[in-house]
Amino acid sequence: MNVTKARIGDVPQIHKLINDFANRGDMLPRALSQIYEHLRDYFVIRDGEFVIGCAALHVNWMDLAEIRSLAVDDSKQHEGIGASLVDACLEEARSLGLSRVYCLTRQPGFFEKQGFTQVERSQLPHKVWAECYYCPKFPDCDEFALMREIAPLDASLPK
Repeated sequence: MNVTKARIGDVPQIHKLINDFANRGDMLPRALSQIYEHLRDYFVIRDGEFVIGCAALHVNWMDLAEIRSLAVDDSKQHEGIGASLVDACLEEARSLGLSRVYCLTRQPGFFEKQGFTQVERSQLPHKVWAECYYCPKFPDCDEFALMREIAPLDASLPK
């Protein structure tokens, strides 16, 4: 499975993949403009010309980033695609010198298999909740917060 950084031409497919899940209530929707503006955050896996999986690593603070918009085509579920995308996000977080990665999800079991542990949402900085206002389930959130501590590739980087 080849994980690569997303390209401009991938955006329409990323948009459809994410919003198919959002329409079922499984994640927040993303506008095309949001994906274009944050394209550098995204990783994809392709099957030929088709994007079959995507995930984004969004930096929140000097020691904290979020894995968001993790989506895998329904026909490709349970093939390790999601795990490969999470691994790519974690590797990029390490290379940036980050020490913690979190996610908000309705699928905590998947992330626990990737080494994340559940935390109280109140442990996350308030900055994290900026997008919650756009969620149709706000303020009755049904997502789980999970965190994973990681060792940056260069521990000598300034903190």
